Amino acid sequence: MISRDHSAEPALGYPARSPIEISPASKEPLYRQLRRALEHQILSGAYSPDVALPSSRDLAHELGLSRNTVNAAIQELVATGLIEARPRSGHFVNSRLLAERRHEEEGSEPAAGSIDWEQKIRPVRDIHLPEITKTKNWQNYPYPFVAGQVDPDEFPRLAWAKALRTAMEPEHLPFSVRDAIDEDDPLLVKLLCQRVLPSRGIHVDTENVLVTAGSQQGLDLLAQLLVGPDTTVGVEDPGYVDAKHAFARVGGQLFPLKVDDRGMIPPPSRLDLVYVTPSHHSPTNVTLDSSRRTQLLTHMRDSDSLIIEDDYDSEFRYRGKPTPALKALPSSEHVIYLGSFSKFLAPGLRLGYIVAEPELIRRMRRHRRYSIRHVPGHTQRAMALLIESGQYHRTISRRRTQLRKKWETLTAALDHHLPWTVPFPAGGVSVWIEAPAHLDARLLAEECLRRGVVIERGDPFFLSPDAHRNNFRLGFAAIDLESIEPGVRILAEAIDAVIGDR
Repeated sequence: MISRDHSAEPALGYPARSPIEISPASKEPLYRQLRRALEHQILSGAYSPDVALPSSRDLAHELGLSRNTVNAAIQELVATGLIEARPRSGHFVNSRLLAERRHEEEGSEPAAGSIDWEQKIRPVRDIHLPEITKTKNWQNYPYPFVAGQVDPDEFPRLAWAKALRTAMEPEHLPFSVRDAIDEDDPLLVKLLCQRVLPSRGIHVDTENVLVTAGSQQGLDLLAQLLVGPDTTVGVEDPGYVDAKHAFARVGGQLFPLKVDDRGMIPPPSRLDLVYVTPSHHSPTNVTLDSSRRTQLLTHMRDSDSLIIEDDYDSEFRYRGKPTPALKALPSSEHVIYLGSFSKFLAPGLRLGYIVAEPELIRRMRRHRRYSIRHVPGHTQRAMALLIESGQYHRTISRRRTQLRKKWETLTAALDHHLPWTVPFPAGGVSVWIEAPAHLDARLLAEECLRRGVVIERGDPFFLSPDAHRNNFRLGFAAIDLESIEPGVRILAEAIDAVIGDR
């Protein structure tokens, strides 16, 4: 939009553009003001080289200027070569000259008075930690063994759409559209306490529950309130990368806790806080055994320390019965429980919850108010209705059956095609593979992509990634069942190629 005032409509047939201010009170001639404004918009990409600029008549009408003034500005731009006239078509941006001008600006020194953002932005304290990188266009590969994604076709879209519609009906509308300040949807919290948490052995009142925008926000809230520069935090090694970042960003001192086939080894000395994924360890899926659970709880209670239990996908176990949550065991007041709806429904929903002592929940609620206020009411009420209808538990059951088939197919294919034996814990939505030390999984990931297979490197999950390049992970929630076996066969060929090259 180009106008003296911001209320004018854009010219018919042209995309909306930023307003242009033309001041008759300025000492600078009107046509020069217009020329500078148009030049700025052209360089900033407001005009496509494939679309004609607005005519002088349209510009004059929008800006309240004479056509002579507008034509003078346009002719100056033509003289610079930035725009060009095409017979019977109008004026167009000179794409070649535009690219040259942008290249010159990118290579030039910062303009006088430009902001040095490196000096303005507070340094982050987690810059030294590795990050998980995802293949952004994984859907375009025939064999996407990606972790943290779901198959969109398996999402209960009809049931979810019905819940969203129902949440807009008069009975539920006030809770869907209100400004709840720092409150959560009372129906969702009640159903969490009555129908969701008891399946994990957790029996608490509503004052013990806080709804979050995914477990990631829960981690951030806990880090903000519980971790500082002098706080010692035990983290699984390997372990969930984003949790380490959350703690490190606020100054926490990270201490690696090794993981074996019985889960995390409890800390030998006092730590202020321990973060653990006991049901299915991230990323190996090993379950923390009962003796270590008791040992960890006793140690943390005796040292007056805290445990953050991230129970992100306990619903997905394919052999035997799920183990109860740490929060379900006696004397678990020191345990803060993180749960999520994202892993079994869809990560894009960004909906989770925290179970903790009421005083901590109150503090977190107040802290959350000044960041996001609360999770969108419409999403909360829709999730409550999905649970109330029974569709929530039916979806879990159906998804568990689907994932069990994929898990069985993947583990059988790996047993058949890989040249070494891999242990397969009985749960989770991915398989962790520790290859022989001479295999570099970073090179393997690149070779796999060339062959249409997406895998995830394992080295970022360690605090010392360079020493663990032989690990990688295969997610199986998003890949089609029939693509698993041929994908593993091509993976094995890629392994042979990488080892052969070395």
